[in-house]
Amino acid sequence: MSENTSITVQGLARPSPMLEKTGSPCVLVVMGVSGCGKSTFAQMLAERLGCPVVEGDDLHPPANIAKMASGTPLTDADRQPWLEQIGEQVRQWVTARQKGVLTCSSLKRKYRTVISNGHERVCFVYLKGSRDGVKARLQERSGHFMPPSMLDSQFATLEEPLEDEIVLELDASATREELLEAACAALRGLEGA
Repeated sequence: MSENTSITVQGLARPSPMLEKTGSPCVLVVMGVSGCGKSTFAQMLAERLGCPVVEGDDLHPPANIAKMASGTPLTDADRQPWLEQIGEQVRQWVTARQKGVLTCSSLKRKYRTVISNGHERVCFVYLKGSRDGVKARLQERSGHFMPPSMLDSQFATLEEPLEDEIVLELDASATREELLEAACAALRGLEGA
């Protein structure tokens, strides 16, 4: 990562070399395992940027939600129509040159490829958290269909983004306010790239 934006706001945000190369993104997909804080952070980020936000979980078909609520991990076949629907929302924003924020776990690289369709103005904002940190957050939340027992399958499925992907990595152990400032500073640093 380059010196100028590689560490932003006390090291909480790390843009990938590909993000630094492509510059300011149009669509931000907030990703990470269940319980890392995607929904809360995405809402804050969208409010700060003045753009719409879509909760990816709201796009799951009812069968997927029932399966996860019962403690059964989804298969790639279960996920495919959901990922395609998320990808369609992303495509609409990119085509309209409209900014937008969307949440999706995006745990595997192939999922991220379906969502972004390889468009260079789509950035995955990766809330990177430790298993223990995320587990503590999951145990505190209520009213979500994903039970804490599913955390192991989430981490087993996770393929962390690589340097050749368009990603802004954030340290999920920080407060949401700290992450918001770090993310916005990193995004400002990309303007004009």
